[in-house]
Formats: sequence, C-alpha cells, structure tokens
Amino acid sequence: MSILDAQREMRRAFLGGFAGQLIAGVIWAASAAFTLLAAPNVGIAVLFFGSMAIFPLTQGLLRLIGRPAKVGAENGLWALGAQIAFTVPLNFLLVFAATFYRHDWFYPAAMIAVGAHYLPFVTLYGMRMFAVLGALLVGAGTALAMVGTPFLSFGGWLGAALLIAFALIGRWQVLAEERRLHHSDGA
Repeated sequence: MSILDAQREMRRAFLGGFAGQLIAGVIWAASAAFTLLAAPNVGIAVLFFGSMAIFPLTQGLLRLIGRPAKVGAENGLWALGAQIAFTVPLNFLLVFAATFYRHDWFYPAAMIAVGAHYLPFVTLYGMRMFAVLGALLVGAGTALAMVGTPFLSFGGWLGAALLIAFALIGRWQVLAEERRLHHSDGA
C-alpha cells in the first residue's frame, strides 16, 4: 500500500479527524464551562480525564455515522496514529508542571501540548490543515501564556472553538474528496 493510499484510507475511515476533534472540542468546552461555573480544578480534571475518553467516543461516533473507524491491517499509518495519541498524556506532565507554577497557564500549556500533537497528523491523514490547526493552537497558547488571558477559562473556550472549527473543515474536505472520486468513477 502506498503512503497516498494509506492516507486516503485514514481520511475515509476517520472522516479527516472529524469525530475525534469534535469530541475533543466538546470536552474542551465542558472543561471551560466547569472552570467558569464550578472551580478551576474541576475544569482541569474534566479536560484531563475527559481526554482519556476521546478514542472510544470517537470510535462510537464514527460507527454511528457509518464510517469504518478502522483501517486495513496493511495500513502502516495505524501505528503512527497510536503513537501520536500517547504524546498528549505524556505532555500533560509538562502541562501540570506549568500549572503548578502558574495556575492560569493550564489552558495555554494544554493548547501547546495538543497543538504539537496535531503536527504529525499532516502525515497521518495527508491533510495540511493539521499544520494550520497545530500552529494556531501552539501560537495561541504561547500568546496567552505570555500576554495573559481576560479570564481563566478563555483558553479552554478558544481551544474548543479551534478544535470544532477544524473538525468541520476536515469533514468538509473529505466529503468533497469523496464526491470528486465518486463522480470520476461514474464518468
């Protein structure tokens, strides 16, 4: 299987990362809401523990919308996806260290960790939009850490908005690609 075929299969099976990013965005929004309405530590716990549910929730949502949610055994990119997934909890050790130093750095640090984790998705899916998403998350997280935020949950809301927006962009790109392939096969 060529890298292009493997990437196309990943895009098709996971709808360009749509379900995972949508669920992550909802978890970020829930975290921001709990930070604002309950307590910062509750919001932090929601993001950390909620993120552990992203993969199984993604699998369920993909199956619900009729996507395979898996690729063939010959697709070597599956292993890359698993490796990428484990970078986030490991990087959260740094997020917690930054938060211990300055409580208001939680969301900026989390944005940097999650943004960096999206950069290899460019190769995983063959979609440049992940470089843009990664750069926006890392850049916004850095800016918020350096300049400050108007309120603690601001970074959570911003992260949620970016993740949900790019989930929709990825979905649109993959559906457009599938329509083009369908029309060229039928022509």
